[in-house]
Amino acid sequence: MRIRVFLSILFNLAFSVCFGQVDYFTQLADSAMTLTRQRVTYDPSYFRIAYPNGDVPSHKGVCTDVVIRAYRKLGIDLQKEVHTDMQANFSLYPRNWGLSKPDKNIDHRRVPNLMIFFKRHGQTLSLSSSPADYRPGDIVCWDLGGGLVHIGLVSNKKVPGGERYLIIHNIGAGQVAEDVLFSYKIIGHFSYKK
Repeated sequence: MRIRVFLSILFNLAFSVCFGQVDYFTQLADSAMTLTRQRVTYDPSYFRIAYPNGDVPSHKGVCTDVVIRAYRKLGIDLQKEVHTDMQANFSLYPRNWGLSKPDKNIDHRRVPNLMIFFKRHGQTLSLSSSPADYRPGDIVCWDLGGGLVHIGLVSNKKVPGGERYLIIHNIGAGQVAEDVLFSYKIIGHFSYKK
């Protein structure tokens, strides 16, 4: 009898944990998809922004802002999370920009910094050529060539008639959902839930 009760509790706990994560990442994908309804001009300019919960003007943004805004809709402030981690672990982050200390206005808006943060605090997932390995809410990073990198979120909407999910990103045409998962070399694949 005790074994049956124990197994029942264990099954219910495993079921709720698994589906709780699916629900969270589905919500993340949904929050990113809502961003595609906003008109945003690609603008990589440096902005002084509030801290915490700062954002560039809502009609401007880059690829990282899609990820930042999607997480913010779920109550996670990547500006604060990245800045706090960089203050404590600055030497672990890239020195691509010649800074000697963290900058709360821009650090979270840089793909290499987000990649380090997600490696440290999220789950690093496999780099694969199989569409099935990329699930709603996953974060994907690409090498565009010429020293340019890119980031986007996997949506929960599949390509019409296809196996792949659309990617929500901003590569210059605003916040859009497009079939670009395998258009560039994938260099990062993460899952992050605080």
